[in-house]
Amino acid sequence: MSQAIFEKIESEQFRKEPVDFGVGDSVRVHTKVIEGDKERIQVFSGVVIGRRGRGLNSTFTVRRISYGEGVERVFPMHSPRVERIEIERKGSVRRAKLTYLRKRIGKGAVAVKEKEVHA
Repeated sequence: MSQAIFEKIESEQFRKEPVDFGVGDSVRVHTKVIEGDKERIQVFSGVVIGRRGRGLNSTFTVRRISYGEGVERVFPMHSPRVERIEIERKGSVRRAKLTYLRKRIGKGAVAVKEKEVHA
């Protein structure tokens, strides 16, 4: 099949309003969870430790500390199961991937310097 057909099919599946967030930002991801015949929204909040991929296949990884244990979850950017992504605060980091946060415990595992806003 030609590339034009692939692009047409992919363009229909993209997220309508793209969310502009980066690595180091604290986000709240609202996902649809289907249990039997019921559907509800579940929120997963944490620090974005990495982004990967291009186009429809792009994903991002969110990490948080839950009951003293580190929990990471990978979300597809354009998935219909991801209801919305809220940015709690912008982070200022010098790395594309924050894998070093896995070795840290306590406050050091979630502490990412907040981005300074100049007037």
